[in-house]
Amino acid sequence: PRAAGGYVVAAERELLLADADDLDAPLRSLGEAWSDPGVRMNDGGCDPDGRFYIGTMAYDETPGAGDLYIAEPDGTLRVEVPGVTISNGFDFSPDGLLAYYADTPTGRVDVFDYEPGRGLWERRPFVSVDPERGAPDGLTVDAEGGVWVALWGGGAVHRYGPDGKLEAVVALPVSQVTAVTFGGEGLDRLFVTSSARGVDRMEQPAAGSVFTADPGVLGRPVLQTTL
Repeated sequence: PRAAGGYVVAAERELLLADADDLDAPLRSLGEAWSDPGVRMNDGGCDPDGRFYIGTMAYDETPGAGDLYIAEPDGTLRVEVPGVTISNGFDFSPDGLLAYYADTPTGRVDVFDYEPGRGLWERRPFVSVDPERGAPDGLTVDAEGGVWVALWGGGAVHRYGPDGKLEAVVALPVSQVTAVTFGGEGLDRLFVTSSARGVDRMEQPAAGSVFTADPGVLGRPVLQTTL
């Protein structure tokens, strides 16, 4: 969501703006960011100062072919973290001083220090996920600083405490868990998306569904972009 109203939408190779007053109106493009048809946008989010970040990946998942970009005020993109493979979850700690980020094939969620005017710096591992338990995909941070991570191929969402200790597991009846966020009027519900990619739908009829759970903690209001 945009602070001025409406939404920023990540398309294949461009950012689009949706009008708050007429969501059926055509989306306005901020311009094609690159011409390579083999690379697409994937996942993103905002920092506490309203800057929008968007990660990319190659369709064939070529190692290092993606980047994590930050959008300038005019919508042009500059590389913030180069050479990633499948850029996924991105969110901040409640105090805004830490940013959590997943490049899925690394099997890790990393953490950066964050500082207004300086951006992301001092990247380091936060948690490593046993490959037998899946790979980190989308993520979100709750009001207590817990990091909820969707596990692609793992059939679950993990909650890690601020110290990186695994504190809760939400098991799902599907394997390809893709993203997680908080919602509901009190931000007290966990919403989890999934994919049917590479799945036998006879074995997993609910693949591709959106699930809800009662997490026992509250989420935080979504960060908005100033674009």
